[in-house]
Amino acid sequence: MAAITDAVILMAGTGSRLRAAGKTLHKPLVPIRGRPLISYTLDALQSLGISTLHVVVGWESGRLLSGLTPLIPDAIRLHPIENPEWEKQNGVSLMAAAPYLTQPFLLMMGDHLFERSLLTEFVREAKPEVLNLAVDRKIDSIFDIDDAMKVETEDDRIVAIGKTLSEFDAIDTGIFVCPPAIFHYLASARRAGDCSLADGVRAMAEAGKARVFDIGDAWWQDVDDGGMLEEAEEEAKRLTSAND
Repeated sequence: MAAITDAVILMAGTGSRLRAAGKTLHKPLVPIRGRPLISYTLDALQSLGISTLHVVVGWESGRLLSGLTPLIPDAIRLHPIENPEWEKQNGVSLMAAAPYLTQPFLLMMGDHLFERSLLTEFVREAKPEVLNLAVDRKIDSIFDIDDAMKVETEDDRIVAIGKTLSEFDAIDTGIFVCPPAIFHYLASARRAGDCSLADGVRAMAEAGKARVFDIGDAWWQDVDDGGMLEEAEEEAKRLTSAND
């Protein structure tokens, strides 16, 4: 597919579970081996050739952006997008970016850590006309399976997605390549003014417009609470070596 130049990172929430563990910084700024968590993602985006980074912010956005802005590589333009409805689900946060995206874009979460090679291969294999979701089939390696977004697949087709699925064979890593059509499906899935990203994925899957990419042996971690942070710290040394 043609080179992707735009990336969206969702970081509008409060990170309440990590704050409950005693961390006062926004999740993207929490240090992992002496570096802000988000800095690892920024390195990956720079190596990928991303030129514009749209960050959807909400809770205490000024404080978050004051910490984030100095970390942005010179080659990347930072475009903050305020989501006044940041207390709603993450689908609403993504919809806030709709006016600024007319081509396929990379979508990520602000609190995930991953191997850089994962992102490079995923984007290379993505199909621009459908939603592409990077999934982990190493179910036994998932740190907190109860909280994980589960995916049932048939070959590379998404059959079902949700945290409460009883039958699943993959885990959503929070890394996507999306066509602009995702915004139409999110709008159609919105109920009482709210929707999750999974609602949009589900709607696209039902229309036959969503596929998965197996990350294989690559490592990633959602840093959502104190236990996950400790897990990420343990893996970060190896991750740094793999990315160099």
